Amino acid sequence: MKYSETIILGGGCFWCIEAVYERIHGIESAVSGYAGGTTEHPTYEQVCTGLTGHAEVVKVTFDPSTISLKKVLDIFFKAHDPTSENRQGADVGTQYRSIILYTNDEQKKQVENYINELTERNVYSKPIVTQVEPLKVFWPAEDYHQNYYEQHPFAGYCRIVIAQKLDKLGLPINSLIK
Repeated sequence: MKYSETIILGGGCFWCIEAVYERIHGIESAVSGYAGGTTEHPTYEQVCTGLTGHAEVVKVTFDPSTISLKKVLDIFFKAHDPTSENRQGADVGTQYRSIILYTNDEQKKQVENYINELTERNVYSKPIVTQVEPLKVFWPAEDYHQNYYEQHPFAGYCRIVIAQKLDKLGLPINSLIK
């Protein structure tokens, strides 16, 4: 029987984080959604107000026999700026905060140790502001947000922001080659 693990990651716009993880070997799925807030069944429009408390996140399901949680975290911390509070690039608001929502105590321990290691090694010139919280509820985003980059590769945001991020990480821009 195959074992999968899930962790929820928020690092700005969920379209970016989803596009990154869709290209990583060992990732079984990357689903855009909302978590970390109080509103039940939030909509994109509600989350964009900043009043729901939710962040745009991606539910990353991975095969730990193929990719470790540490590698998942390595990618996450390279894919966004964990020192930027409530913003990533031009996206500003609490819904764009850096957040990791763990699903078990072992993940919490590994995430906290990973962040402490980055801090001790002075990897960033500013303090890491990534929030680490237990997952209460993950709400999938509307269908039109799922696989957004793949469905709209020529849209301005996809070409300018997401494609550049993928290129910076050395990931395929125009295909789902893993």
